[in-house]
Order: sequence, then C-alpha cells, then structure tokens
Amino acid sequence: MPSLLIKTKTNIPVLKRDLVPRKRINEALSKGLHAGRKLTLISAPAGFGKTTLVCEWLEICKIPAAWISLDENDGDAARFLTYLVTALQTLISGVGDSVLAALQSSQPVAAKDLLITLLNELSSIEDGFILVLDDFHAIDSKAVDDLLAFLVDHIPPQMHLVITTREDPALPLARLRARNQLTEVRAAELRFTEDEAAAFLNQVMGLQLSTEDIAALEARTEGWVAGLQLAALSMQGKTDATDFIRSFSGANQFVLDYLLEEALQKQSESLQRFLLRTSILDRLNGSLCDALWLGEKNSAQEILEQLERANLFVISLDDERRWYRYHHLFRDLLRQRLNQKLDKEEVAGIHIRASEWFEQNGDIGEAFRHAMAAEDFERAARLTESAWLGMDETFQTGTWLGWVNQLPLSVRRVRPVLLTQMGWSYMDAGNAEASESSLKDAETCLKNPLEDLVIVEAEQFRALPTRIAMARAYNAQVQNRFADTVKFAEMAQDMAPPDDVFLQAQASAILSGIYWASGELDKAYTFMSGWVNVAQQAGNVIFAVAASFSKADNLIAQGRLHAAIQVYQIALDLAAAHGIENITAHHHLGLGLLYHEMGEDERAASHLQKSFELGRQTPIVDWTYRKNLAQAYLKESEGDHDAALEALNEAQRFYVRTPIPNLRPVDAMMARIYLQQDRLDKAQAWAAKSGMSLLETPDYLHEFERLTLAKIALAEYQHDQNEQHILDVLKLLEGQLKLAQEQNRLRSQIEILVLQAFALQAKGEAAQAISSLEKALSLAEPEGYLRIFVNEGEFLRLLILDVRSAVEKSPYFLFGYLEKLLAEFPQPTEFQLQKSKFENPKPELIDPLSDRELEVLRLIAQGLSNQEITQKLFVALSTIKGHNLRIFAKLQAKSRTEAVARARELGLL
Repeated sequence: MPSLLIKTKTNIPVLKRDLVPRKRINEALSKGLHAGRKLTLISAPAGFGKTTLVCEWLEICKIPAAWISLDENDGDAARFLTYLVTALQTLISGVGDSVLAALQSSQPVAAKDLLITLLNELSSIEDGFILVLDDFHAIDSKAVDDLLAFLVDHIPPQMHLVITTREDPALPLARLRARNQLTEVRAAELRFTEDEAAAFLNQVMGLQLSTEDIAALEARTEGWVAGLQLAALSMQGKTDATDFIRSFSGANQFVLDYLLEEALQKQSESLQRFLLRTSILDRLNGSLCDALWLGEKNSAQEILEQLERANLFVISLDDERRWYRYHHLFRDLLRQRLNQKLDKEEVAGIHIRASEWFEQNGDIGEAFRHAMAAEDFERAARLTESAWLGMDETFQTGTWLGWVNQLPLSVRRVRPVLLTQMGWSYMDAGNAEASESSLKDAETCLKNPLEDLVIVEAEQFRALPTRIAMARAYNAQVQNRFADTVKFAEMAQDMAPPDDVFLQAQASAILSGIYWASGELDKAYTFMSGWVNVAQQAGNVIFAVAASFSKADNLIAQGRLHAAIQVYQIALDLAAAHGIENITAHHHLGLGLLYHEMGEDERAASHLQKSFELGRQTPIVDWTYRKNLAQAYLKESEGDHDAALEALNEAQRFYVRTPIPNLRPVDAMMARIYLQQDRLDKAQAWAAKSGMSLLETPDYLHEFERLTLAKIALAEYQHDQNEQHILDVLKLLEGQLKLAQEQNRLRSQIEILVLQAFALQAKGEAAQAISSLEKALSLAEPEGYLRIFVNEGEFLRLLILDVRSAVEKSPYFLFGYLEKLLAEFPQPTEFQLQKSKFENPKPELIDPLSDRELEVLRLIAQGLSNQEITQKLFVALSTIKGHNLRIFAKLQAKSRTEAVARARELGLL
C-alpha cells in the first residue's frame, strides 16, 4: 500500500561530484532521446556504473525524470504499479490517483486495466519526461514483465523509458531495434577506457599509478568500474602498487572475489563488525545501525558518513544524508561473511534487534520482515495481530493478509483473534469463501481450552463471537443472501457486550442494507443514523463522518434532496472541526451532484472541484468508482454520450462490493446511454443478458433495471409499432408506482411517472400522459429537481410544453417551475429536427398547412405559450386557438407534442 512505501526508492540517487565524466555515452543517450526512440536499455553485469551513468545523463539533459529503484520485493504487480504511480507523481501532481485508489481497494482490479488507465492519463501530459526503472533485473515476475511489455508497446510519445538491468528484460528487442525505437548501452560501452580508468584511479581514488600500471589493471578488470574501485581500495597504503597489480596477472576467475575480500579485510575489526551486523538491512540510518552494532566509540551516523567519504560502497538515499544503502554486491558479500562468522542464533538476534527498532519507530512492515527472517514466528504473529485494527481502519488489509499468510499454520491455528481478523480482511477483499473458511477456523480454535490459546488483543477477544457473526452478516449481504444477513446481524446484536454500544450499533448498521434493498428506506435511514450518532458519541469521528455519506445517499434515494444537503454540510463541519477533511471527497462529490441536479451550477462546480482534489488522498475504497459515476452523469448532462460511456466503463472496472445494495448497476446505466445514442441493438443486448422480464413481480432491488427495460420497450415500439410493448410497459409501471408510493419513495415515483407519461403519449392517450407528467412535476417541484427531467431530452420538453398549455388559462402553482425547467432544456439541434424526416419519411399532407399556420407551428415548437404567440404575432388569443385547432386537425394530432412530432416527421420543421 502507498503508506508502506519506501519513499527513498523514488528519489534520484545523489550524484557524487568526484566522478569520471562519460561524455561519449551521454552523447549517445541524448542522440537516442532526440531521435524520438521510446526506450533506452542499459544492460550490463553488476558494478559497471549503470546507475551513476543515468544520474549523470539526467543532470546533463535537463529533462524532468521520475525514478524507481527496484528490488526483489517489487515483483508483485500491485506493488510495482504503486511505485510507478508514486514516482510519476514526483513530476506530475495527481496523475494516477485513480490507480492508487484502486490498488487500495478491497476489490481486485486487473493490473493491465490499471496500467491502461495510467497511460491514458499520461497521454494528456504536454511536456516530455523520462521514467527510469533502475535494477530491473531484481524483479523475477512474469506479471511485471507483462506490464513492462505493455508499457513499452503503448508508451505515450512524450514519455521516454530508461531501464538499467543486469540481464535483458523480456521485451521484443529485435523488433524495437528494427524500428529504430531502442537505444542500447551494454558492458562494452560501459567499460572504462584507459583514459577513464586513469582519471578514476589517480584523480578520484587518489593513487599515483603509472600509465603501464593503469593499463594492466584496466586489462585485468576489463574496465569493470566496481572492480577498479575495489582494486584501488585494496592498493591504498601499499608501497609497491606495480607488484600488487602484477600478482594478479592472468585470467584468474577468483580475482574479483579476492578484491572483495581485500576491501573488507583492510578495514578495522570494529568497522568490519559494523559492516557485517548492518548488512541485514536494505536501508541504513544512524539510529537503526546503533541498535544493531552496539559500538563502543563512534556513533553509527559518523561511521556511515565516513564510509561514504571513503567510497566504501555506501550510497546516500537522500540529500540530508540520513538514509543510506550498501552497494548490492558489497551487501551480498557482507551477508555471506556474516553467515560464515556467526551462528544462526546470533544472526537471528541481530534481526530481532532490527525488528524491535522498526516496531518502536512505527514501521511494522519491516519489523515483521525481520521477525520472520529470525524465524521468531511468535513475535511476527504478535506484530500482525496488534497491527490489524489500525490497518483495517486505513484500508490496508490486503497488505496485512500478505503478512499473515507467511506465518506457519501451526502459529495461526492457536490464535482465534488472528483468525477472526483474517476473516474480516478477506471479507473486506470481497472473498467471502476465504472469509468463511477463516471464521470457521476461529470457531474451531475457540473450542480449545483457554490456556491453549494465544491472545494478544484481549479486548478484541472479548467480542470475538460478535465479530464473527458480523463478518458473516456482511458476507451474506454482499452476496444478496438477505435472510442470512438478518440472522447473523441479530446474532451479533444479541452477543455484543451490553456495555459496548459501539459494537452494538455497528451490528445494527449492517441491517440498514437489508431495508435499503427492500425499498424500506426510512428504516434503513434510522439504522444508519443510529450508527453515525453512536460513532460520534464514542469519539470515532472518522467513522461518523464517513458513514454520513451513506445517510445522504439514502436521502437522495428517497428524493429528499434538501435533507441530503443538510446531512452533507453537518458532516463537513464535523470533519473541519477535527481536521479530517481528507475523508470528505465523497461528501463534496455528493453536494456537487445535488447542486447540479438543482441547476445551481456555480455551487456544483465548486464542490466538484474540491471533491476531485480531496479524492487524491481519500482512504475510502470506492472513491474511483464513485468519481467515474459522477463524471458519466455530468457528461450525459452535457450531451457527450461517448464520454459518459467511457466513464461508466471505468466505473465498472473499479466497482467495490459493499453492504449498501447496488441499485443502479453500471450495465443498466450504459443501456440507457445507448438508447440516447439510438443504438437500440446494444441496449437490447443488455436486456437479453440481464434475463429480466417486464412482467416480473415489482420490487425495489431491481427497479432501475426494470425501468430500463421499459425504456427499451418504448424504443422498440417506435420501430415496430407493436402495441403490446406499450401495454407491458404500462403494466410494469403500474406495479412499480404502487410499491414506490407505499414505501414513500419520492424519486422513484418521479422517474416512474415520467416513463408512464411517455408510454401513454405513445399509446395516443395525450390527456393521461399530461396528467402523469403533471403528477411527477408536482412531486419534484418542492425538492428543486431539474436534471431528472432535462436529461430525458427533447420529447419530454415537448410534453412539458403541453402541461404548460393545459394550465396557462389560470394561475397555477407549477407555472414558475415549468418556466424554470424549460429554460434548462437545450434548443433542439438541426440533427434532432431532421432526424425523423430522414429515418421515417411520411406521405405529404392531404391538406397542406398555410403559411400562417406554419408560422404558428414553428412558434409552438419553440415552446411559446398561446398568450406569448398572440403577443408575437399581434393577433387575438381566439385567433391563435383557431389556428391550433386547424393545425392539429391537419396533422392528425391531439396535443402540441404530437403536432410538433408529426410536423418533424413530415419535414415541416
């Protein structure tokens, strides 16, 4: 997870000032970059100065660069992607935030899909940049190899990739060479020439070697930079350098091993002890090394600085000289020597000291790793059990599971708390089967005598039966096994300690999802409100604020927009008072969408912008899903249906299952967009795949999907004029409307009544259509709904005009609302005006319209009322009504909507 990353791995290593310039290679690298090649591969054995070369080149070329120092722990695709995004964010703020959010999610997302998302974001970056993958050979993972190959194939043109490695990566290098897309630097180019070797040995290392000695040593080491450095260290203090070099003449395969031994053995006993004991570390700092070395005189920080000054294979990881690492070759040698000099128990003791230091300094991941290296499984299990609650609350249970699964089964099976934690973690990951298996193991463990159990977290142990029941209720809920959800949730309530109000409320909150799914939104809201109140009273403000979003979601589903705004605002005030605004991205997103629905564009834009900023750091796992749903809705409102579909596709990839029922599946949303694009075949394909029917028993859980089926049936009627479609739709809507009215679900009633108006209009029952739409408008007006109507498009605008015509004769409470609604509709496009003419050509009118009647008809299509037309044409109201009667008769229409639609079919508008 991002919070467990080693930040120094994304720092570009500090370039030493006293180095040998590699002008000829730097020029070759720059030439490849300017030629537009996508990849630079620097491949050579260890110790050839690959990393130093790239650092020097980056400083010369002055192009922004991101850096990742890879190691053997980065073979996991998710971890590799996390570092990739983190490195890129050192250059491009916010890039890949959605990928990081998905990686934090409890639901797995394909790594390739995440890489596609990242590449799409990078393609919009204007300025060129470089990405360096250093030490790629350390990764032995086909998953990461596949990601790299995909990255190289689809790399954005403004990005240049540099790979340093000891062995060639699994890439189509021949093809890249043939296409002039590859710059290669290998051992032959990296070897020091005699001039470079002379500069290094005499100027950098301070030796006074003759030309002949330099040539001999360069030949023996074949220009290997690390070999030259080790030889120079071994020669320091020798009076006869020539004799030293001559003694190593010949092709001796152990020469380099000897140089490593010499470099180490030349150090004092105390320094050797320091080097060996600290070699178990991947990163070193003074305090940590003090804990392992227990030196008598100098502090570890002083020794580290001394080693760096002496060029003894210590590399600084930051500008402050606080963190270091050993050269990998040198570290490997030290570890080998450590295991030769000390017995297994002594080495384990050093690992335990490291584990203790990391635990005290809050790095539980490293503390666990060293405990495992020491084979102190008891300590590792204790660390894991103690860390779970904090990691669960910060959405890191995926990493936690990676730790706990390294523990031997014999260690886990006597720890009921640990097993229950595993059940909860698998539950968060959506793996109900693994969760149930761990919960059963926990129950089996609890049957043993208490003295046989190992319990670290006593407080969690006290509530273990409750937690097991709650996890089972959660698993059942996400699988739509509602009867089991109720059973286990009630068990949890019964078993929760009476004085643990927090746990009681948490168990009750799971039931809110049951009532929500059944349409009893009032009851669901009551349970959720109780959970929020208890969380706040218990001092768990984070939970109270986070859960308030679900409260507002519930109110929006009910249609109570003003109440939802109030809940959001209270939560935002609470978060601000406690300095936890970082968890309020969802709240600002919800407010932005509500204000957008109500036509308050400035307030909507302000909250949406704030939500996207906060979303970069939110720990809430479904943020990316929610954000993409919002973007799809906004794009639909703009009429950009292709972008809306793209956002829905992204949302579907990042969907996270939670106990809150998924009442608006993405597939059904996409089907509705297809209908707006006149892609009926795509919408029908979804309908067939859904397996649903218009004539099933009404329910709330599948209401959105059934209303989508109704929309599809209405579109089919436009094609085949089969009246059975209309009859089936009206029957479905009658049942769903009755259920929505019984459950007092305002939003559902509005949506159903609008669809009912469409169906009745298609059936030719214009008066009933106007009546249904008028009911929907009456319900919507107090809450300020706008977009719910406007997004339905031109046909609904015409129906609203009919409603206005019907009520314009006398003062009417809806009249101002109708004017506001009509002002929100976009003017019909030329395509919309001509569409019916080209798709459904009709015969000419037997009795053509007069010029005056055509003029009146055009004004009707623009939405003008009869009174407004009289003012426009300077005629009496009775005259206009007479024109209307003749127009309707000639067009065989019963309402303004039918008249305008018929006129467009005939090409009159």
